[in-house]
Amino acid sequence: MKKAMPTDKAGQASEPAQTLAESIADKIRERVISGWLTPGSHLSEVALGEELGVSRNTLREVFRLLTKEGLLRHEANRGVFVSTPSMATIVDIYNVRRMIECQAMAGAHPRHPSVAKMRAAVEEAVRHREAGEWLQAGTADIAYHAAIVELADSPRLNTFFAQVALELRLVFGLLRDPEYLHARYVDKNLLILSELEAGQTAKAADMLRDYLFDAERFILGAYSRLGS
Repeated sequence: MKKAMPTDKAGQASEPAQTLAESIADKIRERVISGWLTPGSHLSEVALGEELGVSRNTLREVFRLLTKEGLLRHEANRGVFVSTPSMATIVDIYNVRRMIECQAMAGAHPRHPSVAKMRAAVEEAVRHREAGEWLQAGTADIAYHAAIVELADSPRLNTFFAQVALELRLVFGLLRDPEYLHARYVDKNLLILSELEAGQTAKAADMLRDYLFDAERFILGAYSRLGS
């Protein structure tokens, strides 16, 4: 006997549940990477289900997927929240970033296609800075560093860094003043890119390493003051 097409709300035919859950999970990830969802945000099953047009069962599967990734956390009798990174998480993220990004930069070819992506991202960040759009400048910053990882020509690293980028955006979200966070790094990104474009890959990698150490110290300092 032929199986019926799976349905969701209102009995409408839908994609298989896992595929639909992954699609909705991607939408929530996009909200995190854009800064729209910040650490500690509560996700209402009812409101989100109505907004996205999916059943509560599908949404629970989405929450399960994203909780497994560490993007969300479940609290008994309270619901589901966007995760809040710890100080240990911040240190680990920046250790990983130095290992991946600096190596990719050191071995890069100045005419690699991802160099053009870096240029587009940093120019976008400059435009957002001039417009005072600091959340968007942060999104452009993440795109810039994702392009650095792409210099390594490793799809596995690209996939891994996409997860790191989600956690990084949560780290950014801990600081309520995005201008304070991003203003100091737009021009530094441009300087590193200029060295790479000039073929000075070793110098660019050293500058990037210093940049990431500085960013880690800066964010940890700001994090430590949040509870004071």
